[in-house]
Amino acid sequence: ANSSAVREWDSNGTVFGYNPSIPGHTAGEFGHNDFYGVVVAAAQVTGDVCGKKALRAMICLDEIRGRLAEVFSLKSYKIDHVVHGAIGSAAVYGALLGATVEEIESAIGMTVAHYIPFRAIRAGKQLSDSKGASAALSTEVAVLSMRRAMRGFIGPKDIFRNPEAIFRFFEPTTGTTASQDNIDITLGNKVRWGPGPSPFNIVLSHSGSDFAVCGMHFKLGLYEHQSAGALEGLIAALVNNPKLASGGAEGIDNINIVAYEPAFGIIGDPAKKDPKTRQSADHSMAFIVSRMLQKAIKMGGVPASNQEAWKALMLAPQDYGKEALFDPATRALMQKIDFAHGGPDFDAKYPDGIPTSIEITLKGGKTYSSGLVMYPPGHARNTSADLKDLLLTKNKMLGNIVFTEPASLEKFLKPLNAIKSLKPEEMQNIYSFDWDKKRYNPCIDGERPKGSAKL
Repeated sequence: ANSSAVREWDSNGTVFGYNPSIPGHTAGEFGHNDFYGVVVAAAQVTGDVCGKKALRAMICLDEIRGRLAEVFSLKSYKIDHVVHGAIGSAAVYGALLGATVEEIESAIGMTVAHYIPFRAIRAGKQLSDSKGASAALSTEVAVLSMRRAMRGFIGPKDIFRNPEAIFRFFEPTTGTTASQDNIDITLGNKVRWGPGPSPFNIVLSHSGSDFAVCGMHFKLGLYEHQSAGALEGLIAALVNNPKLASGGAEGIDNINIVAYEPAFGIIGDPAKKDPKTRQSADHSMAFIVSRMLQKAIKMGGVPASNQEAWKALMLAPQDYGKEALFDPATRALMQKIDFAHGGPDFDAKYPDGIPTSIEITLKGGKTYSSGLVMYPPGHARNTSADLKDLLLTKNKMLGNIVFTEPASLEKFLKPLNAIKSLKPEEMQNIYSFDWDKKRYNPCIDGERPKGSAKL
């Protein structure tokens, strides 16, 4: 439930699966840290996990997930990125519950052999709740597999070298040439399906400062992470040209965005120019940029610095609700947007950065250009933004949706901010809050259909 609640907003950070300092660790798979609820669940089940141990477990889970993203690109084979998180979840949940090495191996084997989610959940013209719940569903089966293994159920061993598991199936290491363009599945090729090495070596950090989570990109509000470069370009244009917002949408003739693959393919699908669900809207470059621009226009201008402008224009859950989704002003701006692939020059710069440019042309012919944006605020390689200040704004924005008064929010955040010093018994109630102080919010997706089930 906690994983689903976190993932539903799609507001967590992203790793890009890119660490050139380690040979073979540049596969470029992305993924989010939507799996901390697994650690909290283990702490509450066992009753003997203190806050410091929980933090280490979260780092460990991110390390497994993040390093797998560096060595094996799931998206290249249309597999959803949550598989890496499920593997990390099984391992860490089992370790916290005291499982043996063999039991953890069995659980990981079951998770990979029985429960592989394909990107079918992301295909089609409109995205569904399946996308929002993908991480939660994978953690559910990872925990279930671990509990089965601890009760004696034996799963497949050595899953990373198994020729018929996803890793060697899609990147064979014997009997044929590994190729993303031509995967030989000829059953008569006995060598292809025989014993062989894993297609990758994985290096995990246990000390020092080079952990996968250190390369994470933080989302400064709610948006698909690959739109961050365009948002930074937009904010820079608004800050440097105050008349852009005060002139209104009528003065804008065209907005041209150029980006890399996979950004162009994922959030530039032409169907995303007409999103009808919240899940589709937050994967639509046209909607995300238009919504932030519309907020600036409605305000009549933005603060004089990029830092303050990000805080003022930060996209909230309500910006993807039904009212925002069909807002005529936002829709009108979307029709002014062209989104193009930047080709090899842009692609070569990803995943080191997220190369994007945005150019806004006014009715009179004047043009505002962002130039190339590589490391927008929130990116691990960004050095210009005050990240802690921006994240504090984001936490308050999300917290104010839940609580009726600031004191209740501060009370809830206090143990989370001090998790390192929490005792095991305090971890039991880390997510607890006074239900009577909860703010009522109407469903942002609109009224439930008549006759639908009520919880």
